[in-house]
Amino acid sequence: MSITPALEAMLLMATDSVTVADLAAALGVPEAEVTAALEDSAAFYQEHGRGIRLLRVAGGWRFATDPELAPVLESWLVADQRSCLSQAALETLAVIAYLQPVSRGRVAGVRGVNVDGVVRTLLLRGLISEQGEDPVTGAMTFVTTPLFLQKLGLDSLSDLPDLAPLLPDAVALEAELGQLAAERAPGTPAEEDTRE
Repeated sequence: MSITPALEAMLLMATDSVTVADLAAALGVPEAEVTAALEDSAAFYQEHGRGIRLLRVAGGWRFATDPELAPVLESWLVADQRSCLSQAALETLAVIAYLQPVSRGRVAGVRGVNVDGVVRTLLLRGLISEQGEDPVTGAMTFVTTPLFLQKLGLDSLSDLPDLAPLLPDAVALEAELGQLAAERAPGTPAEEDTRE
C-alpha cells in the first residue's frame, strides 16, 4: 500500500514544514521510504505543471504554490491583506541572517542606526528569535527562525546567496565597521531608524 496519499494529506494539513523523521514516525515506516515517496510526489507536481509544488524547505517538506503563478495570486489577494516589510526591516533581517547569532548592538553598528523598533517588528512577525546571551558582552543575540527560511523558500541557511560577489571587500568592510564601533564613545546614542 502506498504511503503517498497519507503523506500528502498530512502535509496539506500542516501549517509548517514537516521533517522526514516526523512523517516516518507518524506512519511507522522507514525514513528512506518517506524520502522516496516525497521525492516522487515532488517530481509528479513539477512534471505535470500543477499549480502547487511539494518543496523541501526549512529542513522539512511542505506544499507551496507554483512561483510562476505569483502574479495571478497577487492580483487575487486583497491589497490590505498583504503585509510587506519596510526597507529598514529587510536590511536588518539581512544583517541578522548573515551574521547570526548577532546582538542588537552589532546590527546597529553595521547599519549605522538604532534598530530597536525594527528588531521588535521582526520578533513580532516571527522572522527572528532570541538565541541567548553573547559570551563576551552579555547582550541578547538574535537568529532567524524556520519561518524566515519558509518565507524565502530556503532549506537551510547554507542556501543563502554568497555575499562575496556583491561585496568583494566584505572582510575589509567588516574590519572597518568593527573599528568604527570601537571608536564610538560609550554612551553615544546611535541615530534612530524611523523607517519601520
